[in-house]
Amino acid sequence: MAPIAPTLHGRTGSAGSAGSSTPVVLLLHGGKVASHDPVRPWHLSYLRMVPIARMLRRAVGSDADVVLLRCRYRGWNGAERSPVADAQWAIDEVLRERDPGTRVVLVGHSMGGRTAAAVAGHPAVAGVVALAPWWPSGTETDTMAQGSRLLVVHGTRDRWTDATLSHAATTRAERRGVTARFVSMRGAGHFMLYCSWRWSRLTREAVRDVLFAPDPAVRDRIGQSDRPI
Repeated sequence: MAPIAPTLHGRTGSAGSAGSSTPVVLLLHGGKVASHDPVRPWHLSYLRMVPIARMLRRAVGSDADVVLLRCRYRGWNGAERSPVADAQWAIDEVLRERDPGTRVVLVGHSMGGRTAAAVAGHPAVAGVVALAPWWPSGTETDTMAQGSRLLVVHGTRDRWTDATLSHAATTRAERRGVTARFVSMRGAGHFMLYCSWRWSRLTREAVRDVLFAPDPAVRDRIGQSDRPI
């Protein structure tokens, strides 16, 4: 049996031409505490990120590449940290033929938020959008570089991950020089169904601010649409 490998889904065309500096939005899906079952395209943790990827592609157009990573295994798996190796591979892969200085923003839900924080120290990562992140220690953001950007969105009715720990991690990041913001979604649970339009808008605006803050024309264009996920 062939070994399981992570896969990337989405437009990476501009990465194919050497010397491209087109920025990248890398989406990271959720999962389980422990499981070595392979991630399938029909698993809900993966499918939750598909409409977010579509929304971001509509928003950024040709100004950025939006890529969704499908990890090898469904679980975090303790010290093995299975999705971290996959995310590190994905960052290296999308940057392989791009110019030095190309920016990457990570968008992760649940376990994907933990994965994003774990690889946020990569020099290409300019920011993280963490949606209902699974941050069990509250120190996950310690990897983030001073001057990078962080948006954390967490529902007040989330029964799967702890909004208090997410808030603590956001505060820690801000104290370390990260431009950090925590948004409490009143009445929202873990799966981004309640007020999906707001999850969509916050994610889109954060990606815009990380990647295109120096370019007001692009930033304003991406901020115009307010379509739901």
